[in-house]
Amino acid sequence: MTDLTNQVAIVTGASRGIGRAVALLLALQGAKVVAVSRSQDELAELTLKTKGVSVIADVADDDDARYVVEETLRHFGRVDILVCNAGVGSFNLLEQVNAAEWDRIFNTNVKGTFLLCKAVVPHFKAQQSGHIVGIASDVAKRTFVHGSAYGASKFAQDALLATLRKEVRRHGIKVSTIYPGLVDTYFNDTTPGSAEAEKTHLRPGDVAQAVRYVLEAPPHVVIDELMLHPLTQDY
Repeated sequence: MTDLTNQVAIVTGASRGIGRAVALLLALQGAKVVAVSRSQDELAELTLKTKGVSVIADVADDDDARYVVEETLRHFGRVDILVCNAGVGSFNLLEQVNAAEWDRIFNTNVKGTFLLCKAVVPHFKAQQSGHIVGIASDVAKRTFVHGSAYGASKFAQDALLATLRKEVRRHGIKVSTIYPGLVDTYFNDTTPGSAEAEKTHLRPGDVAQAVRYVLEAPPHVVIDELMLHPLTQDY
């Protein structure tokens, strides 16, 4: 198994939900965590727990994406792991989705993944190692009513990561994609912890454990894709 001790991990969307759970679990395994979000107050509290570094950044901004990697290198001298978790969504009939909302979803979910990967891949190539983990969604593999914008963004993110996987594998770089089903988080303006969600949703910690699983796979093993959904979901 791959030892995560002292591995330097960038985690985007780290202020709450899945990203927070991933950051905490990786820190518990001994990784040096760089937590990235636009929420300064929540990141500050998280960094106290992970004993890592926080970077306030918008992943959809080219300069910010490069800054995240530069700050990581300044603090730790290397990058070993990138977890692309930052994501947003809204759900409506296609004719009720406005252009600004479409752009907001694609900017975070697709452009954000693209920019962080673009910023980190040259460093991974230079060291001939590195692991990118994309947190996609089970809707990257299926469609549903009211999901045109969010689903299209996750299909696009999935295609981006699958293509990158083929481009970088010969450089010793792994790219894994995780497809969670419903997760009990603040996503889509919901408040986690309801009795109903306890029965029907994954927990953020479940997704964090999946991230740990793919990262700890032996060096010669590549876990390209991992589907994760609660027992109550019937596909």
